[in-house]
Amino acid sequence: MKLPGFPRIIVDSALCGGRPTIAGTRVRVTDVLEMLAGGAGTTEILEDFPYLVEADVRAALSYPANQP
Repeated sequence: MKLPGFPRIIVDSALCGGRPTIAGTRVRVTDVLEMLAGGAGTTEILEDFPYLVEADVRAALSYPANQP
């Protein structure tokens, strides 16, 4: 299921235990956030996950800030 306001983030109970992921991938939002918290920049994340785009990283970063 795509989340309202977050077309790049999905939640699917059959994928990654129902945790939010980047649409079309198995990359969890928390994977991206942990990399950012560890000091990785967007460029490094995109090199590690070449199937992501910058908008995916931005969506992962803004997603938790907009959750109740």
